[in-house]
Amino acid sequence: MKRVYVAGAYSADNVLKVFENMRKGMQLSTEVFLAGYAPFCPWFDYHFALMSGLNDLTVDMFYEYSIAWLKVSDCMLLVPGWENSKGTLKEIEWAKLLNIPIYCSLDELKSKIDYDCENKK
Repeated sequence: MKRVYVAGAYSADNVLKVFENMRKGMQLSTEVFLAGYAPFCPWFDYHFALMSGLNDLTVDMFYEYSIAWLKVSDCMLLVPGWENSKGTLKEIEWAKLLNIPIYCSLDELKSKIDYDCENKK
């Protein structure tokens, strides 16, 4: 099962936009999962805050945790609206440094991965 790092905006200026970013990221991650891939969904990070309390967590912990998953991912998939996300721009830099393919849509990801797999047979 191919590991797909799903990247996109999370934080925002207001809580409603944060929730919208979370919804979009979780929705695309679900579509990735239903398509037969193993997504890393950073929008599920809120569970850590709910379970441990914010006093035990730092932003850097989340960044390090996410990059650890990115380093073992087969590719990155961008959620629409990623262009204004400082975090996603840093993740893209990491992906490029690690030679991890970056896709802008699930259809593009599926066609590239399916094509690559067919050519390796």
